[in-house]
Amino acid sequence: MTLVDPERVHVLGIRHHGPGSARAVRAALDTIRPETVLIEGPPEADALTGLAPDLEPPVALLAYRADSPAQAAFWPFAAFSPEWQALRWAADNGAEADFCDLPAAHTLAEEEPADSGPTTGPEDEDDPERRTRVDPLGVLAEAAGFDDPERWWEDVVEQRDGAGPSPFPAILDAMSAVRGELAPEPWDDREARREAHMRQTLRRAMRAGSGRIAVVCGAWHAPALRDLPPAGHDTALLKGLPKVKTATTWIPWSHGRLAAGSGYRAGVRSPGWYHHLFTAPDRPVERWLTEAARRLRGEDQPVSSAHVIEAVRLTTSLAVLRGRPLAGLAEVAEATTAVLCEGSESRAALVHRSMAIGERLGAVPESTPMVPLQRDLTAQQRSLRLKPEALRRDLVLDLRKDLDRRRSVLLHRLALLGVDWGTPESEDNRSRGTFRETWSLCWEPGLDITLIEASAWGTTVDGAATARAADRAAHAPLPGLTALTEQCLLAELHDAVPAVLDRVAARAAEGADIAHLMAALPPLARSSRYGSVRRLDSDALRRVAVELLRRVCAGLAPAVGALGDDAAAAMVAAVDGVHTAAVQLGGAAEAEWLDTLERLAERGSVPGKLAGRVHRLLRDTGRLSAPTLALRLSRATSAAVPPGRSAAWIEGFLSGSGLLLVHDTDLLTLIDRWLSGLAPQAFTDVLPLLRRSFGAFPQPERRAIGEQAARLGDGAAPERPAEPIDAERAAPALAAAAALLGVGGPAAPG
Repeated sequence: MTLVDPERVHVLGIRHHGPGSARAVRAALDTIRPETVLIEGPPEADALTGLAPDLEPPVALLAYRADSPAQAAFWPFAAFSPEWQALRWAADNGAEADFCDLPAAHTLAEEEPADSGPTTGPEDEDDPERRTRVDPLGVLAEAAGFDDPERWWEDVVEQRDGAGPSPFPAILDAMSAVRGELAPEPWDDREARREAHMRQTLRRAMRAGSGRIAVVCGAWHAPALRDLPPAGHDTALLKGLPKVKTATTWIPWSHGRLAAGSGYRAGVRSPGWYHHLFTAPDRPVERWLTEAARRLRGEDQPVSSAHVIEAVRLTTSLAVLRGRPLAGLAEVAEATTAVLCEGSESRAALVHRSMAIGERLGAVPESTPMVPLQRDLTAQQRSLRLKPEALRRDLVLDLRKDLDRRRSVLLHRLALLGVDWGTPESEDNRSRGTFRETWSLCWEPGLDITLIEASAWGTTVDGAATARAADRAAHAPLPGLTALTEQCLLAELHDAVPAVLDRVAARAAEGADIAHLMAALPPLARSSRYGSVRRLDSDALRRVAVELLRRVCAGLAPAVGALGDDAAAAMVAAVDGVHTAAVQLGGAAEAEWLDTLERLAERGSVPGKLAGRVHRLLRDTGRLSAPTLALRLSRATSAAVPPGRSAAWIEGFLSGSGLLLVHDTDLLTLIDRWLSGLAPQAFTDVLPLLRRSFGAFPQPERRAIGEQAARLGDGAAPERPAEPIDAERAAPALAAAAALLGVGGPAAPG
């Protein structure tokens, strides 16, 4: 082993994200004034370090396989990341900055590339030795009498204000001791190769004649860079590693993705708190609680300045009682709940999580290397004034406005490419008109990888979406084809629509599965409405939809015989969808569908639930008169019909809305009489079905039905012989009523 010259080589062992570490690195670099700064990260990104001054953190280095962009690795940086501060210091002071970790060309050749930093997986939790080996902070925290490594590291490093001696010599000695204790354990081969490459990079920098060199790396690796084994040892470790062709770039990142809760294995619990500690070193607790009070007042919560003063006092007291150098997030959160929110955890939740995460999205300059598809999207985002944001927000579009229509087109094209920047409101909740759309927008950093993958389809969003639609059309089943047609129309892919429609027509002509035909129709019917709003010619689409409806009408009756309960329920949903589609198509198509339902309603072999639903659709469209419906319902609930089938008929008839029973007393009377006349066991058998039907109605509908049933009186019950009236007992009551009304009446006896 060769000990490096400590006057020339300075190893700064850090935690990957922490305000104290970041301040300490900046202060150490100001003291050392190195000519070269080596930073833990992929060396393929050396050419990108010059972009650091133009980046707005949080950002991440992205390395991905050129032949398979889905295989990628990220190296995230926040403003409070020590590596980021090292990059900025080098840029600000004219020093050379290079990355020294194992190249991404090797790590991405492995089956499961990992992001940077020592990590602990769920499989390690039951193995104390494994946990100690991958979590050296746990060993040091335990030696210091702490049961929480995070809290120990915060107290001794992250909450430092930058004053006092550099912590890096102590960190180096502590990690050397921990590694010495664990020396008998076989170290992970991948970590050994990473350290070997770091040492090789350090040797090259030393041979190149650099003066002072600073190495910023994970604290665990620091001892491995102080004592250098023979170069041949590291060469042997790195020999024969698999290698793939890679590309690297900077991409925006978010605090949410830096949080440990996101699954990032080198993440921190509270990025927002760390960002606050780094950017507000002066009176951070007071500033944090003041911001919490401001946000609570924004939520119409009564919070005064006196609350803030008392909350600060409480955090200081808690920190003293717990022996902490500065109140941490736990103390601040307790003070927020106890004082600002007067003990209400639900009120504190309005601000605590959002502040603890401190969600923000970084930005990269236009000069950043991007695939053409990314550049096209960036240009469109700027043109349409749609800024990517990490916080979810709703966007309401009026498609009659040109800007909003173009925004909608972009979002639909991205959705077709799998870039789910926006999530559209469900069809059930949309406005009845076709001119309004509501989207929920949130840009996730991983979408950049999806964009890179989608670049295989084209260099522009329009071209890539068109090519992707053509590929999907070649393999999709009929329902998928019609849904794809709707997507193409929403995305205004004029070049793709004709080819997709031709495939829909061909598949419909070949298809004999009625379920597929029925599932395929609703998207086509919905899409036929878009001609006027989206400036598309929907005539061809309507012709295909009408032909599809004719095939459904011809095949429906043979398909509904002998269906089981589950199949009947699925058929009811399919019939509802086709009915909505037929109404949207209107004209002769709607009339043909209603004729089909009329013929179906007269068939005795139709399952009860479907028969009831068909009668309800015919009644709602005016094709079934009230007397005819009453006769059919009377037959369906007669004593000759099994109670289960009667209940299924009623369930199908009433599903969706019970207001018909409120306004049609005759129907309510028939159902009431049928129920009243059931034998006890039959009533018990059908009760769950009826409870399911009526339980689905809104509370006001159920109340109205109950009030209407209460007014039916004895007329709804089986006829009973009238009981004779006892005139002598009734006389006093009649006399009292007559006196109150001021009219003559029978006198009370005696």
